[in-house]
Amino acid sequence: MQPIQEQLASTEEELQQTLVQLPNLPSALVPKGNSPEDNEVVREGGAKPTLYAGAKPHWDLIKEYDIVDFETGAKLTGSGFPLYKGAGAKLQRALVQYFLDYNIEAGYTEYLPPFMVNEASAYGTGQLPDKEGQMYHMQADNFYMIPTSEVPVTNIYRDEIVKAEQLPIKMTAYSPCFRREAGSFGKDVRGLNRVHQFEKVEIVQLVHPTKSYETLEEMVAHVEQLLISLELPYRILRLCGGDMSFTSALTYDFEVYSAAQERWLEVSSTSNFEGYQTNRMKIRFKDENGKTQLVHSLNGSSLALPRIVACLLENNQTEKGIQLPKVLHSYFGKETIIK
Repeated sequence: MQPIQEQLASTEEELQQTLVQLPNLPSALVPKGNSPEDNEVVREGGAKPTLYAGAKPHWDLIKEYDIVDFETGAKLTGSGFPLYKGAGAKLQRALVQYFLDYNIEAGYTEYLPPFMVNEASAYGTGQLPDKEGQMYHMQADNFYMIPTSEVPVTNIYRDEIVKAEQLPIKMTAYSPCFRREAGSFGKDVRGLNRVHQFEKVEIVQLVHPTKSYETLEEMVAHVEQLLISLELPYRILRLCGGDMSFTSALTYDFEVYSAAQERWLEVSSTSNFEGYQTNRMKIRFKDENGKTQLVHSLNGSSLALPRIVACLLENNQTEKGIQLPKVLHSYFGKETIIK
């Protein structure tokens, strides 16, 4: 019997390793398509600014205003690790605080998670085995630097049965994010457009499975109002099947318009994972009949800072300084960034 049991265990392990390579099934709402060109524009908002003659892209503005130093960041660590200073560092802090306050007011509980996770956590949210090459891995301890606070925050309830009356569970967290961005090159990565370390505020919800798509629309509206408050021109895209992540059932991307670069920059993805992540993490609840079911998980960027900062600098530049949106005045302590 022993050889048969060993063969069964080996077969089950082989089956499990095959199953984890499979992506989530897309929702029926997902547009058909294979590339970003096939994504569906849901709506646009805000007015694109008209810049004065001589306006500059943010990679020139950060040098002119002496607020982000890529050269010293490269000396300290390597290419793609910016060093924020003076008004640049203060703007980062102001944005993080505003985003957290905005989310807390909407009923999210704030967390400050570890910035490294173990293999089980990275597997639970789908970073492993899909994005293994995109994460910084510390082999001595087998820990991974987080690509987003979604990973530790969603894993808070791993291997737990929550009470139905606890749902929805709404969580928000600030963290630095670390991404190797292997293979990135070209004009799209200049300045703050694509970096290896950046700051982001995330929102995560665990909800009853019958409520997840209603919740997704609420989260999209929540992020949209945040962009409106920053007075940035934006558009919302429903991603096609070929442009969605490994773990998502339906994703909306938010892009803001960079007037100096004359292009749209992604600043948030808001997704419904249905039971894909929670099946890996075994996050469950008991329904009214006492039956154990998986909760559904959702998350969204609220917001990622680098491209928000890039667009704030570019779209609000004047000959006398960079005018900040009104909502940030009390957080930053001034209305204008001056040289």
